[in-house]
Amino acid sequence: MNKFTKGLLMAAALLVSGAAFAAAELGKDYKLLNPSQPTGSKKIEVLEFFFYGCSHCFDLHPPLSAWEKTMPKDVELTYVPTIFRDSMEPMARTLYALESIGQFDKLHDALYRAWNVDKAQLFDEASISDFVARHGVDKAKFSSAYNSFSMQSKVTRAKQMVRSYGISGTPTLVVDGKYMISGLYPEDTIRVLNEVVAMARKARSGRK
Repeated sequence: MNKFTKGLLMAAALLVSGAAFAAAELGKDYKLLNPSQPTGSKKIEVLEFFFYGCSHCFDLHPPLSAWEKTMPKDVELTYVPTIFRDSMEPMARTLYALESIGQFDKLHDALYRAWNVDKAQLFDEASISDFVARHGVDKAKFSSAYNSFSMQSKVTRAKQMVRSYGISGTPTLVVDGKYMISGLYPEDTIRVLNEVVAMARKARSGRK
């Protein structure tokens, strides 16, 4: 490696390092919700509005999952299935059904792979039920949860949240009902998320 090439690599490394520690900018890296939304949680709430068939959500999924495993104890992450049209509702029902029978963690990764890698056709209850059964989930229990009396209220609530939070695309993160992060590369999303969580923590301490 000649000196010129080595110099270019060092300069690139410095630029990357500098970018990694750049402070999050309002209007560029995140924006403020207006009006802000109530959280109803004692912890700092992080919502991810997502859809399994969204390739950008799929790209963010690995680093966000890694972040979730090490996130501060005063933070909680909640996945919100985004419903922009009727064809997206079955996957929202799938998430809530799996949560209700304690199988969400088991199939969360598999559903992302099915949509984005295997190009599976998971558009209705029949195909989804067959899919979860192949992954070891009791088909009868899943179908019962999928069609439960409480399911419609959960789906309606998800639709209301999309409107209330002004969600126009996925993935979108909302921190503490106030800060919105979207449209960034996955690594930048996590960097900004950490900074915004710190902002939310400071804002909460200031209210005490």
